[in-house]
Amino acid sequence: MLEKLFKLSERKTNVRTELMAGLTTFMTMAYILAVNPGILSGTGMDFNAVFFATAVAAGLVTIAMGLFVNFPIALAPGMGLNAYFAVVASQHGGQFSWQVALAAVFISGIIFIILTVTKIRQILVEAVPQGIKSGITVGIGLFITIIGLKLSHILVATVHTSPDVVKTMSQQNGFIDSLHFWDWDLKLGAITQHDTLVALIGLAIIAFLMAKKVKGALLYGIVITTLIGIPFKVTDLSHFSFALPKFDHLAVGALDLKGAFTTGIGTLILTFTFVELFDTFGTLVGTGQKAGLIDKSGKSPAIGRAMLVDACGVSFGALMGTSTVTAFVESAAGIGEGGRTGLTSVTTGLLFLASLILAPLFGLIPDAATAPALITVGLLMMSGIKDINFDDFSEALPAFLTIVMMPFTYSIANGVSAGILFYTFLKVVTGKANKVHWMMYLLTILVIYRYIALAAG
Repeated sequence: MLEKLFKLSERKTNVRTELMAGLTTFMTMAYILAVNPGILSGTGMDFNAVFFATAVAAGLVTIAMGLFVNFPIALAPGMGLNAYFAVVASQHGGQFSWQVALAAVFISGIIFIILTVTKIRQILVEAVPQGIKSGITVGIGLFITIIGLKLSHILVATVHTSPDVVKTMSQQNGFIDSLHFWDWDLKLGAITQHDTLVALIGLAIIAFLMAKKVKGALLYGIVITTLIGIPFKVTDLSHFSFALPKFDHLAVGALDLKGAFTTGIGTLILTFTFVELFDTFGTLVGTGQKAGLIDKSGKSPAIGRAMLVDACGVSFGALMGTSTVTAFVESAAGIGEGGRTGLTSVTTGLLFLASLILAPLFGLIPDAATAPALITVGLLMMSGIKDINFDDFSEALPAFLTIVMMPFTYSIANGVSAGILFYTFLKVVTGKANKVHWMMYLLTILVIYRYIALAAG
């Protein structure tokens, strides 16, 4: 039955590989179960209610991606957009209530459904040139690597200004934005710190297993590193128990659509829509190409269904009581483990649902254990760089900006936006405007609008 449903033989995989890949993807994404409630609770939402919404939305939407699309892509409330949600709906000076913000997320999902049904989103995949697509794959790899380096504290930020200035600025919004570039640096962390040391040991273990071509290397590495973290007190057993969380104040259906239409949330909706558009596009293309499910022309018979599931997931997540649900770049971890079908996604989704009961067990996995897996996945995604034409500057610079803007600005959307803008510009000024897909011109206008809106605050 699984063979017929997921076409395992056709994609040269098997049940064991897919299950291992699904478990690996989940373990690299499990942090969202703790981080998302922590962020959104700043709006006044109940922590356990957001935990419930995160687990259920991620679980059901990811299962849908597996069953209806047969893609090894997992979805969950996205980092970045949840932080933006928390800012605009903050209990301390937010513009909107969290109920209204949920309504804005719901409406943005409806917009995505319309764009998908009309096949506008699918045209995007075919319109964007191969150089930028390859750049997206590589950029996501570096983005994932940065996440791993930060989680493990192998990479740390150091500030070169007085403690009084740091204290004052940290009390303001945009702390780093308030510093001059010479006031701070990114540097190598202290390997004597227990979490950093454990992460480096984990990286060495995964590297050895990968070099020996052991199936399940990433998953085994995470599990072994978690165990190694116990004597180092990196894996915290002190609060471990099987007590179930209480779900007394769920936010299911709590969104305020009436309030949304009377409080002027147009900009809020546009922000959710724009960022999600490029984040999901980048993730689907980058991970899909790595899995061999999207060809170099950007075509895939399932890409339309994948985008529809993603679009429905945005609105469904809002109904459950969480910020924008989006495709996760950590899906690349499962793909790196050999995941090629929807069975990977179904496995990940079921584990998200199981986390409602097994939350304490999954909570044992420290950042130091998942970080080495993410760093390794970054390497696996670098291979796309060979498909970029560096001999043509009008192709090379857009791809390069796509790659570097993702990790260095901590945003997939920024990378895609920069690549699109400079690709169109260079093709026009070098007399090759006729080689640019009409959709790219529309995207360029949207990108310019986005930057103007960001500059206006």
